[in-house]
Amino acid sequence: MTQDELKQAVAQAAVDYVAEHAPTGSVIGVGTGSTANFFIDALARLKDRYPNAVASSEATRKRLEGHGFSVLDLNDVGAMPVYVDGADEIDGGLNMIKGGGGALTREKIVAAVADTFVCIADASKEVATLGRFPLPVEVIPMARAHVARELARLGGQPALREGFVTDNGNLILDVHGLAISDPKTLESHINQIPGVVTNGLFALRPANVLLLGTAQGVRRKGGAQ
Repeated sequence: MTQDELKQAVAQAAVDYVAEHAPTGSVIGVGTGSTANFFIDALARLKDRYPNAVASSEATRKRLEGHGFSVLDLNDVGAMPVYVDGADEIDGGLNMIKGGGGALTREKIVAAVADTFVCIADASKEVATLGRFPLPVEVIPMARAHVARELARLGGQPALREGFVTDNGNLILDVHGLAISDPKTLESHINQIPGVVTNGLFALRPANVLLLGTAQGVRRKGGAQ
């Protein structure tokens, strides 16, 4: 199977998960990226059952609206049973690195509201230790140099994502060269650096369920089997 075929398989598995676990009329949280896009396309077949969604980025909002979903402001949503999103890396504890598309802050906020975070990924994203994928850190522009120096002190090699501005008007520093043995501690530490909005470690709020696309089919980890 091609990588796109694996993504399509896990996207459909996520739609099946939503249909099984989310009551009709529920607001569905939707992530950002190529795998999330396959999920949106597959979820469109259940639009009459789940007409309302929350988007983690402007790109996702546009794709949802293109399928006829009503995209709600998160501030107007009191409950969200499921948030579905991809990952750039995920380890055995369902800790993730996210933010390759630059939407990490909004993704983290939507994930915090959801009862269940379903991560959809192809097998190439599963790793023993996080850090091979550069860790994105969203920073307020005036703090870029300061934050970069602090990240270097942690052993990383931060690089500005050239020509990129987040939906929040901020910059991204991609931190190379990390081997993250304690993702929860590192996530908390980086978030304490003045000028950091948040970082792409999802360990304090990891995934609850992983749907992993493999050549042998979709494998589920976590959640009710």
